[in-house]
Amino acid sequence: MDQFTLNLIVVGITFAIYIGIAIWARAGSTAEFYAAGQGVHPVLNGMATGADWMSAASFISMAGIIAFGGYATGAYLMGWTGGYVLLALLLAPYLRKFGKFTVPEFIGDRFYSGGARLLAVICLIVISVTYVIGQMRGVGVTFSRFLEVSTDMGLYIGAAIVFAYAVFGGMKGITYTQVAQYVVLIIAYTIPALFISFNLTGNPIPQLGLIGGYAPSGGDVAFLAKLDAVVTELGFKAYTADSSNYFDMFLFTMSLMIGTAGLPHVIIRFFTVPKVADARSSAGWALVFIALLYTVAPAVGSMARLNLTTSMWPAAVTGNAFDGPAVSRADIDSKPELEWVKNWEKTGLLAMKDLNGDGLIQYVSEPAKLAANTKAMDEAAKAKDEAKLAALTTEREGLLATEQLAKTGKTFAELGLKGNEVVKVDNDIMVLANPEIANLPGWVIALVAAGALAAALSTAAGLLLAISSAISHDLIKGSINPNISEKGELLAARIAMGGAIVVATYLGLNPPGFAAQVVALAFGLAAATIFPVLMMGIFSKRVNKEGAIAGMLVGLVFTAVYIFIYKGWFFIPGTNNLPDTPANYMFGISPLSIGTVGAVMNFLTAFAVSAITKAPPQSVIDLVESIRVPKGAGKATHH
Repeated sequence: MDQFTLNLIVVGITFAIYIGIAIWARAGSTAEFYAAGQGVHPVLNGMATGADWMSAASFISMAGIIAFGGYATGAYLMGWTGGYVLLALLLAPYLRKFGKFTVPEFIGDRFYSGGARLLAVICLIVISVTYVIGQMRGVGVTFSRFLEVSTDMGLYIGAAIVFAYAVFGGMKGITYTQVAQYVVLIIAYTIPALFISFNLTGNPIPQLGLIGGYAPSGGDVAFLAKLDAVVTELGFKAYTADSSNYFDMFLFTMSLMIGTAGLPHVIIRFFTVPKVADARSSAGWALVFIALLYTVAPAVGSMARLNLTTSMWPAAVTGNAFDGPAVSRADIDSKPELEWVKNWEKTGLLAMKDLNGDGLIQYVSEPAKLAANTKAMDEAAKAKDEAKLAALTTEREGLLATEQLAKTGKTFAELGLKGNEVVKVDNDIMVLANPEIANLPGWVIALVAAGALAAALSTAAGLLLAISSAISHDLIKGSINPNISEKGELLAARIAMGGAIVVATYLGLNPPGFAAQVVALAFGLAAATIFPVLMMGIFSKRVNKEGAIAGMLVGLVFTAVYIFIYKGWFFIPGTNNLPDTPANYMFGISPLSIGTVGAVMNFLTAFAVSAITKAPPQSVIDLVESIRVPKGAGKATHH
């Protein structure tokens, strides 16, 4: 059976399961649509939370970031995992004790203000829409390769599937679908890792293989030492090299942590369990299920990087990269084990160009000046600016004669090179391409495709539910039409979710970065807006409605504007004011890290404004006292 047919069968079976579950668990009331009737077992809720949490960013993109960023990108692992500890200890049980359906509803009641609730709705929608862009990109990337359609068509197919099971099933359908999706994604992520770890280290357990020996050399050399030797020989930074900016790394990790604890689509999962104790238990189980993937991710990323590099430089398998020639274009076009290169070139996410015409594809690190020259030459060629192209060509000849690779001590010219000939390797392909690069069986490749789609679709569904709940329950019922019937509210929720799917699909066609980057931006927005106001709402009796509103506004505006300056206004390509490079960052703080600063500004503003305005009424102070005792919660109610 050919790979395409196998992909169709495996992906088709999983889609049929998801839609079948949604039909079986169709929501018949607002309680089932918003909170699954609050009857989900903590273990199942933990598994559903894991799927809701482990999005395309975790499954597809995180290992790709680790593959090319090495040790310094461990912040993604630490931040995303650590956030769940904060969520379990500081938020989940208290919000469940409150007994409402949504985060804006808590904020509106705690701060006795329809304006605060409305602002929370706006924050939630901005966060969730930003986050869902990354999921739609993940769906498009996966479909474009494994179902051999365009990335855009992949987005449309994914949107249709989400519509089929999320719009009708609501939280009830989504919860049980996410349980199935977790099973699919964890199997799909782990099985290839077991094979690849055994091939490279002789140990089938990836976590141990990562710190073990390199098998093709007899195990005498540590796996990570071998990886460092190969990439530094080619001019890249050592894989285990430390971060060059501890300050930004700290802010980024913190942004991911508190952003995790402030994500609306994750928080609402803790409204689905019967008791307060179950909310804390669910968070604990979610950590267990998340750890099963997150402890494997560093091994997947590092092993993918070594497999990619040795595919380009075959001599590096048992020796040094430059001991033999690079892989030839003829080999790529003829050898079955290199079929993956052509498969991914078709998607546009991998590109190779024989710059020096020697028939080989040399994968090396281009120094910054040479890389800038390459980009400028491409732009000049597109603009048909012959004079500029000639000047850049002359400049390039000088750079080739002076720019050196790290280990060889030779210039590009002395090595016969004109630059890096693997001109594009998208981070988002590394996990998906890993089984093909390692020549694993076809069923493993199909399973990875199904797992990637499960990860992207499960989180997309959770985000879309958070958006639709905010619009129907908090905006329409909470502000516009408080007397709307339950049937009308349910219809409004489904229409809102359908509209959100359309918007998410449109934005997914032109994302502001690869999946994990886009998701990190959403975390920054959550860190700067939702997390501070929830913390103050639970643990401070003095913060009032004026303080909460001012804090959220400052956090949202400051963080969003900083991100838009570098990423483009409302993520529209070409509208950024400054280049998205470290040299242009304020105090070296990247757009991915600014959420921490936004959170601090939120806290300071809220406390300052509250100090000079009227204290909250006694009824609100009593409410806070009640919430702080995390037991005895009743059923959720709505107004």
